[in-house]
Amino acid sequence: MKYFKLPDLGEGLQDAEIVEWHIKAGEQVTEDQIILSVETAKAIVELPAPQAGTVLKLFGEPGDIVHVGDPLLEYDAEQDDSGTVVGEVSSASRDSTAEDDDFIIGSPYDTDAPEPQGRSNDLFEGGQTLKGVQRVMAKNMSKAHAEVVSVSIHDDVDINAWKKGEDPTMRLVRAIAIACQAEPGLNAWYDGERMAVKRHEHIDLGIAVDTPEGLFVPVLRNIAGRDPKDLRKGLNALREAVQTRKIPPQEMRGATITLSNFGTMAGRYANPVIVPPMVAILGAGKIRLEAVATEDGIAAHRVMPLSLSFDHRSVSGGEAARFLAAVIKDLGS
Repeated sequence: MKYFKLPDLGEGLQDAEIVEWHIKAGEQVTEDQIILSVETAKAIVELPAPQAGTVLKLFGEPGDIVHVGDPLLEYDAEQDDSGTVVGEVSSASRDSTAEDDDFIIGSPYDTDAPEPQGRSNDLFEGGQTLKGVQRVMAKNMSKAHAEVVSVSIHDDVDINAWKKGEDPTMRLVRAIAIACQAEPGLNAWYDGERMAVKRHEHIDLGIAVDTPEGLFVPVLRNIAGRDPKDLRKGLNALREAVQTRKIPPQEMRGATITLSNFGTMAGRYANPVIVPPMVAILGAGKIRLEAVATEDGIAAHRVMPLSLSFDHRSVSGGEAARFLAAVIKDLGS
C-alpha cells in the first residue's frame, strides 16, 4: 500500500489546514487529478495525485492541521514506482516526525500541547484552536515580539492641499517610495543571527489587507518605478485575489517594507508590528478635521496621523525621523 504525504509547500511553511477533499475512499484517481485543497498562510493550494490508483483511506477532515510529511491518503497505486508531482508516495508509516511535533509544542492554542505552567486547561474549554491565516499570524507575531527591537514614532501631516478625489492609499505608496529613496536603510532586511543588513534596490511594498479569515499582506512590486494608475490597478487585482483566496503564493512573499492603512476603519495612532526580516512598517490612521492656525486665522484642515515602527537593531532614530519627514513632506504637497 502507498501513502501520499503532505509535500513541502515552500517558504518555510511546515503545516497546512485541510479545506476540502475532492475524492473519497473507494474512488479511482488519475495522475494529476486534484484530490484536495489545503490552506496555508499564503493561499489555498490544490494538490494533485502523483500517480493513478484506488483510494483506500483518507487521513484528516476539513479543518484539521497536517504537517509536512504527514500522510494524507492511502491508496493502491497502479505503478510500482514512487514518482511524484507535488507530493511523496511511499510505504512509510503515518507517524509524524519529531521535527513536525516540535514546531507547535508549547502553543496554548494547540489542544495537544502540554498544559502551560500554572494554568488550567479549564480556561480553554469551549475555545477554538487557531487555524489557517490566524494561526500563522499568531506565530509571526510571536516571532516579531521575540526578535525585533521595535520603536515607534508618530506625527501628523496636513493634507489640506490635496486635490479633490485624491487617492489616499496611492499617495501613501508614493510617499513611501520617495522616503525609501531618501533613507534606504528602511527598505531593507535584517538577519539578527548573522547581524547582517541587506538593502534592496526595488521597493516591494507589503500592504495589509483585512479579511474575515485574517490578515493578508500581498506585495505591490517596484512601487518607485510604476505609474500611479498602474499601481492602483495592481493593488485592486491583489485585493480581489486575496478576497477570493486565489492569490498565488509568490504574490505574498518578498516584501521589503510594509504599509498598514488601518485608518480606513478606525484609529489614530498605533505601534505597527514589524515582521522580520523587514525593518520598517508605516501605519496611517483615520483622516480627521482639525483646527489649524493659518496666516488668515484658524481653519479646519484635513489631517492624517502617521505611525512609523522601525527595528532599532539596524535603523537609527535619525534615519527613522528623516524617513518620516520625507513621507510628511510628500503627503503635505
